Amino acid sequence: MIFVVTSFYEVTVANLTGLQLVLVGTALEAAILLFEVPTGVVADVYSRKNSLVIGYLIMGVGFCIEGVFPSFPAILLASATWGVGYTFTSGALEAWLSDEIGEQAANRAFLRANRFELSGALTGMLAAIPLGNLAIALPILAGGLGLFLLGVLLALFLPETRFAPVRPEYRNPFQHMGDIFRKGFAVVRARPELMAVLGVGFIYGLYSEGWDRLWVKHLVDTFVIPSLFGLNEVAFLGLLRAAGMLLSMFVTHQIEKRLDPNRIPSLAGGMFWFTGMLALAIFTFAFASALAVAVSAVLVVSITRNVLNPLYLAWVNQQLDSDTRATVLSLSGQVDAVGQIASGPLAGVVSLWSVQAAIAFAGFLLAPALSLIHRASRFRKD
Repeated sequence: MIFVVTSFYEVTVANLTGLQLVLVGTALEAAILLFEVPTGVVADVYSRKNSLVIGYLIMGVGFCIEGVFPSFPAILLASATWGVGYTFTSGALEAWLSDEIGEQAANRAFLRANRFELSGALTGMLAAIPLGNLAIALPILAGGLGLFLLGVLLALFLPETRFAPVRPEYRNPFQHMGDIFRKGFAVVRARPELMAVLGVGFIYGLYSEGWDRLWVKHLVDTFVIPSLFGLNEVAFLGLLRAAGMLLSMFVTHQIEKRLDPNRIPSLAGGMFWFTGMLALAIFTFAFASALAVAVSAVLVVSITRNVLNPLYLAWVNQQLDSDTRATVLSLSGQVDAVGQIASGPLAGVVSLWSVQAAIAFAGFLLAPALSLIHRASRFRKD
């Protein structure tokens, strides 16, 4: 519900410029960068469950702030709040599942669960259409309240049976933050293929900020958005995103049947081709002169990103120890945040000249990922 209207709300209700849109994203990623590792340590040292509960409660508050106050300073605050909440869930959810059912079963579950996530996203997108027609901010508020309620439900019902918290006498948070971070960094440094994979994550961060923050503005500014069923533009954007979800569910199911999530060469092959398709689709969207071409490119971007996310997660998750799993997974989120912070302001400056150029620049930034994926796939052969 939230993401159907967030960018449109920021462009049309809050009247943010291209630079302000990117700075909102930079505030989000700066919060993630600052809190990713400390909150990963919370999940490793104290409780995966409690980390998830805290994260969803904070995210719910952040989105409610944005929906109530359509101004640049308030949206900056909301975005940073969302980022802090997200870091409590990043890595903790995957580590919780890996502890509960085992690493190999979890890797298979990441791909299967992606279809359930897409189904939930589809349901929310369709629900956002009538709400957004009443008021563009309503889906944001409803989604924020839903996230807060999810945190409450997890607190009441989520099991945690396989996690052993650190003994009380060893709960010096600064000591354990340093110990677990060093362990996580040692794991990454000792495995060259994991270093390369995290490099790919950095590049994914580099490109994504320019795309995420600017594609709706480019679509709205360049084309006449058609009115569907007598509803406002939210219906078109909602159905566009819903179509992307449906196609992503189908493609993800096909990939799940054809790729082995426990073999690095299989994962690398899929990531190579889908990353190339993603770059090509972004370029196509940037230079499209017809709405149909632009919409087709958006759909391809949606599909490739939804497929790449679980593939990348399964790759990073290969053979990580339980005591550092959440921290290493959090490191992958951290390098993504560094990439977005590094490229976001630059994309914003480019957007002052041309939003189209900023989007094309985002596609160009994906090129080095292809080389790194190929390089990482050569380190280990199963």
